[in-house]
Amino acid sequence: MISDAVRKGTQCAPQRSLLHALGMTDEELGKPLIGIVSSYNEIVPGHMNIDKIVNAVKTGVAMAGGNPVVFPAIAVCDGIAMGHQGMKYSLVTRDLIADSTECMALAHAFDALVMVPNCDKNVPGLLMAAARLNIPCIFVSGGPMLAGRVGGQKTSLSSMFEAVGSYNSGKITFDELMEYENKVCPTCGSCSGMYTANSMNCLTEVLGMGLRGNGTIPAVYSERIQLAKRAGMKIMELLEKDIKPRDIMTEDAFRNALTMDMALGCSTNSMLHLPAIAHECGIDLNLDIANEISAHTPNLCHLAPAGRTYMEDLNEAGGIYAVMNEINKLGLLKTDLITCTGKTVAENIEGVVNRNPEIIRTVDNPYSPTGGIAVLRGNLAPDSCVVKRSAVAPEMLRHSGPARVYDCEEDAMAAINGGLINEGDVVVIRYEGPKGGPGMREMLNPTSAIMGSGLGSSVALITDGRFSGATRGASIGHVSPEAAVGGPIALIEEGDIIEIDIPANTINVKLSDEELAARKAKWQPREPKITTGYLARYQKLVSSGAQGAVLSK
Repeated sequence: MISDAVRKGTQCAPQRSLLHALGMTDEELGKPLIGIVSSYNEIVPGHMNIDKIVNAVKTGVAMAGGNPVVFPAIAVCDGIAMGHQGMKYSLVTRDLIADSTECMALAHAFDALVMVPNCDKNVPGLLMAAARLNIPCIFVSGGPMLAGRVGGQKTSLSSMFEAVGSYNSGKITFDELMEYENKVCPTCGSCSGMYTANSMNCLTEVLGMGLRGNGTIPAVYSERIQLAKRAGMKIMELLEKDIKPRDIMTEDAFRNALTMDMALGCSTNSMLHLPAIAHECGIDLNLDIANEISAHTPNLCHLAPAGRTYMEDLNEAGGIYAVMNEINKLGLLKTDLITCTGKTVAENIEGVVNRNPEIIRTVDNPYSPTGGIAVLRGNLAPDSCVVKRSAVAPEMLRHSGPARVYDCEEDAMAAINGGLINEGDVVVIRYEGPKGGPGMREMLNPTSAIMGSGLGSSVALITDGRFSGATRGASIGHVSPEAAVGGPIALIEEGDIIEIDIPANTINVKLSDEELAARKAKWQPREPKITTGYLARYQKLVSSGAQGAVLSK
């Protein structure tokens, strides 16, 4: 056992004395040391219940013969951080979480870990840590929020952001806006649509690192507590069998995750996180395969923001295993892979029933014959960009229009709220990439303002930043190379015609190679926006969005 280094032999008497100071008995010190990484805090709604999940995990670990010890991980609420400097500090926490978990786990010689995350960067950060540490690990999330209800209809956070745009454009009253404010987020949990947090918690199941229900059982259900106890017990089995994260998260497991990403219509942020997690596993997850997988993977789910169904509905319909079983009717999954259940994918999904073919469409009646995410390339994004195709109106799948160019999110918001954006425009927000932001802010406020003002079926938005999972419409992010390194998006001028063809996976500006080269010759890099603290260090080390915004070694 790894923990023998702090538990056994006379040479460990000093370490044992400190463990006794924690109140540990000799009996506890005779058991494997199991770390429980708690993301509990009192500022993130998705994390306010995690103390209860952690206590249930502790019970499960102890029941199965382990010695559970809790230590923390941070988490940022993207919704609270949205629209101000705080959003610069969201993506960057993914690496802080991975690094700090590595430090705690190795410094204290834990034999295995139970990760208890929930929100956007917290889940991939802990998956990165699990891959890096490669000691037995299992995940149990805090669970999704129940949908809100406004006017008798289910709703969620994306509707709240769009309601602000509707109010600013005079489409709803102040009282109606307040009704949204008070009702869209009715419980604890990760926001109730297929946004980034829920996308990553669902994909954790697909990767094989979480038990059935990890992504879909609502936070407020007692079943979530039961799941946490089972995860606590299961980690002892994984430890006994020596099943480690890199045994589970293989290249084929990541292909399964991309396949299910397409079937579920997950957040575009998964195109940042899956490559970063794979990178920690020593796997180069080239996003070129995303379109290849998408081409033969039907989109079976339209959860918010793409549709009017929510995580609670997906849970009732059978959850992620039901979607996996449905998609595997086409033979698209590798099913002989080991998972944290101790069983293979095939064993996990065998006999799982799709209880609602309206929530989980059958493979012969999909929402679309191709997947929910598309990777685009062209002279505007030579290294790629990403769009959530399943959340784009049919009339916007192909679009051509004049560029309206803004060098930060705030300037774009002022133009949208000021009524300066017209039907047919292509809003360009640049210098918001991993280096340029720094931190690659989400652009939910601008996209929601466009949708709320009624321009969602006629205006596109492109950025070297990224989008919330709550974003819908022709919103194209992760444009790479980014403006801060002189990518073509830095060379766009007001009025340039931008052509978007999502079915063809292309995005181009109607400029000759010669004109782009001439503009590039005149381009000058900008001084960094932030020169001190963590963001300054991050800016120097971070790679392109096309590479998952991982930090260079």
